[in-house]
Amino acid sequence: MCGVFGAFSASGNPVLEEVYLGLYALQHRGQESAGVAWIDGENQIRTIKGQGLVHLALNQAELSGIPASSAIGHVRYSTAGGSGLSNVQPLAANYCRGPVAIAHNGNISNASGVRRYLENRGAIFQSTTDTEVILHLMAHQPHKTELDALVDSLRKLKGAFSLAVALKDRLVAARDPWGFRPLALGKRDDVYYISSESCALDLVGAEMIRELDPGEILVIDTDGLHSLRIPVEPRRRYLCSFEFVYFARPDSLIAGQSVYQVRKELGRRLARRSPCSGNCATGMPDSGTIAAMGYAEESGLAYEKAIVRNRYSGRTFIEPTQRVRELGVRKKLNPIRELIKGQSLAVVDDSIVRGTTSRKMVELLRNYGASEIHMRISSPPVRFPCYYGIDTPTREELAAARSNEEALCAEIGADSLAYLTETDLVEAIGLPACEVCTACFSGSYMEDGEKYEELDI
Repeated sequence: MCGVFGAFSASGNPVLEEVYLGLYALQHRGQESAGVAWIDGENQIRTIKGQGLVHLALNQAELSGIPASSAIGHVRYSTAGGSGLSNVQPLAANYCRGPVAIAHNGNISNASGVRRYLENRGAIFQSTTDTEVILHLMAHQPHKTELDALVDSLRKLKGAFSLAVALKDRLVAARDPWGFRPLALGKRDDVYYISSESCALDLVGAEMIRELDPGEILVIDTDGLHSLRIPVEPRRRYLCSFEFVYFARPDSLIAGQSVYQVRKELGRRLARRSPCSGNCATGMPDSGTIAAMGYAEESGLAYEKAIVRNRYSGRTFIEPTQRVRELGVRKKLNPIRELIKGQSLAVVDDSIVRGTTSRKMVELLRNYGASEIHMRISSPPVRFPCYYGIDTPTREELAAARSNEEALCAEIGADSLAYLTETDLVEAIGLPACEVCTACFSGSYMEDGEKYEELDI
């Protein structure tokens, strides 16, 4: 998934500490690494990067002493390229037109074809991440200004990209024409901010102005805001429905919709669609908790917070290896025996992706004395890989693609298993169906999303 954040002060006040705080608020979007980039007084790009959580990868006190009035930052969850230091963002370069750094959220679905095209023309790549193709596309247009080269480069891309870009004396934000990933604009005093989610704007005391439109390139400089368009006209929008199901923080707004309210509505609809005669309802912390509250309210069951999350453990789904995910369930979640023993439970979770967490949790609940466990999932079955920024690259990794509902219920050890329908999901989000991407549930991908087209560079 990844999270991007940027800040620009028209009066020249330092902003790197605020970028640090913004990344801290976006930590849920990526836990493998973090980095910041800025352009110094000598017109050279500077970066500080590290692996691990934000407070381990970056030194807040060090950043607060650097006089950078414009900067970008990134927290990483790898979906294209490995977890090595060479892939830590922002990616930066000093090329013939000047310094540039890019922080990227999403997956560029035609990146492999673009990369082959560029390598055949002499490009030497330093990382395995798809983001680097943007830098090389810009470098292959030395006759254009940095901004014009950036705009033309983005025109050649397919898939998901919400970007924060540092250029000399400018901060640039860009969102792909299909609108897969969110990107928000905020302001406090004379400082403009761009952020993957509005919750990070709250932390730095900024007021959210609006979200970038799909296909918009927003240039921020001392003269204010300047909006451009990526010259691509898609046939429809593809805002990721999984943002509402799992990735976004519940205190964020996406496309004008409260993530909290959407998740609660998902639970209500799930209760109407798949009721349960259990003693109480509980949620899988934290992303299933709000849907569980909606499920309990609608069904009339008592809501109990019967599963406790270790606040110092990361998000199990976005850990980089299956082995860490296996260990992560026990170190992250622990049931309360007194609330579970002898009880018939409706356990609400946001999704079943690989099935690891569900299987381990059902086993734990059995060991703690639950008499029945009825799993209720507040999204449809995830049966198809995502090419736009979720780490499900092959169908064989997806539990619902391997098994039907009855077999999967037996596999995870539950007494019953029920999902939300795709129609209920889209209606709960509250946007037109033609503006919501449900490819991981339905297999309906963006037109030509994985095809390589010849580039005219």
